[in-house]
Amino acid sequence: MIVLRHCESEFNQLYSMTGRDPGTPDPSLSTQGKEHALRLVSELQGSVTRILVSPFTRTLQTAAPLAQALNITPEIMPLLRERNLYSCDAGSPASTLSKAWPGLDFSQLDEKWWSGHPESDHQLQDRVRQFKAFMRTQPDTSQTLVVSHWWFLLALSGDSLENGDWQHQSL
Repeated sequence: MIVLRHCESEFNQLYSMTGRDPGTPDPSLSTQGKEHALRLVSELQGSVTRILVSPFTRTLQTAAPLAQALNITPEIMPLLRERNLYSCDAGSPASTLSKAWPGLDFSQLDEKWWSGHPESDHQLQDRVRQFKAFMRTQPDTSQTLVVSHWWFLLALSGDSLENGDWQHQSL
């Protein structure tokens, strides 16, 4: 599979400047992040046939240009969410996401689908194990793009990916 950390969000931009949590729940991509997401189309265009995406706005916005270019409908996967250590890890309700992204299926989400408290390492590792087990049952994993977050991808790959970085990952 190909794993991709979402592009720079407004949270990431503010946090980088101040070193403090700016109190921004479910932030959008920054201007730079949106431009980076557009550049990813040319980088990934020939290698993706399926997109799995965390239900946060920043991951949805990162996946959107490539999905549109390839005429792929991203599949919402709450297992890929972040672990709720910062304000940006509070998501938007499923009903809000459904209105903002009418072409995507959020029906498998509870209205409040994100974790209400910081997840322990054990809980995060359990989600990663569940995701790996799911992926082992899927066809064409080598052409599946997984758009997620720093903590989840670190637990999955063992690598610290910067915003917009991607890599091939085997199970």
